[in-house]
Amino acid sequence: MGVGEGMGAAGGGADGVVGERRQLMNIAYRLLGSVTEAEDAVQDAYTRWYGLPRSRRQEIRSPGAWLTTVTSRICLDLLGSARARRERYVGAWLPEPLPARGEWDHVGADDPIRLTGPNDPADQIVLDESVAMAFLVVLESMTPAERVAFVLHDVFRYPFAEIADVLGRTPAACKQLAASARRRVSGGRAPVTATAIATAPEIAADRADVVRRVKAAWEARDIASLVGLLDPAAVMTADGGGMVGTVLRPVEGGARIAQYMVAIADKAPGLELLERSVNGVPGLVARRAGAVVTVASFDVSDGWVTRIWVVRNPEKLRLWGVA
Repeated sequence: MGVGEGMGAAGGGADGVVGERRQLMNIAYRLLGSVTEAEDAVQDAYTRWYGLPRSRRQEIRSPGAWLTTVTSRICLDLLGSARARRERYVGAWLPEPLPARGEWDHVGADDPIRLTGPNDPADQIVLDESVAMAFLVVLESMTPAERVAFVLHDVFRYPFAEIADVLGRTPAACKQLAASARRRVSGGRAPVTATAIATAPEIAADRADVVRRVKAAWEARDIASLVGLLDPAAVMTADGGGMVGTVLRPVEGGARIAQYMVAIADKAPGLELLERSVNGVPGLVARRAGAVVTVASFDVSDGWVTRIWVVRNPEKLRLWGVA
């Protein structure tokens, strides 16, 4: 099966290929965990499309399908090289966090493909397809091939016969890859996705209340209250990328995390905490002198904070210039 003759019912003719960008961004962000890399992958796919001779483009029955296949292959290559890069990464690597619609600070060059502003397709990731940080972290535990097979099949519902064209494997092998990835997901407590929260107000209210109380206790430097909100086995992971100061290894245990949070607050006078949506679920943003310096995402279970992911790498906060 040739490129562009699979990957579902995308299409819409050559004149409508720019309209595929939203779907491509959703796929690429889930595969890569980075808006920056997702934008580059999608841009690369469009560059290859427009680099084809006009006669070749006219032969492709489904331009959207062609773009989806090419984007997925580019992401697969990037995932392979990312493993080597992340071995050299200073400290833990976390996915790039996403603000909610209307909170982007995205400015780009005048580019007919890279749309910017309120109509930027990247602005649709959280609302349409994005998952919570907890799920993206699980995806990071998969091999590149597992991740592609799982995301394309389990998230976007592409059949294995078409995924086989992306991975260069048989449909049966792709099915096995997705099954292996699924076991990784089910190995721990299933994370609550943004979509699930949107359809379950009680979950959203509970998470928002817990995060709000964490904010209040943090601002008050109240270690006892923080300990009361954190699961005794809670884990906090921070990503500074070697560019800003932060812990290089996960902090384990509710008491240790509470002490660390208060110590950080004491060392950062003038830090302003704001409640914000992070990847579609309640989170906290720390701002100093008008600039966002930290984005924190929380996993909450039964009223307890079980995981905290803290992104401080400024390269991953470019969308958070204004919070």
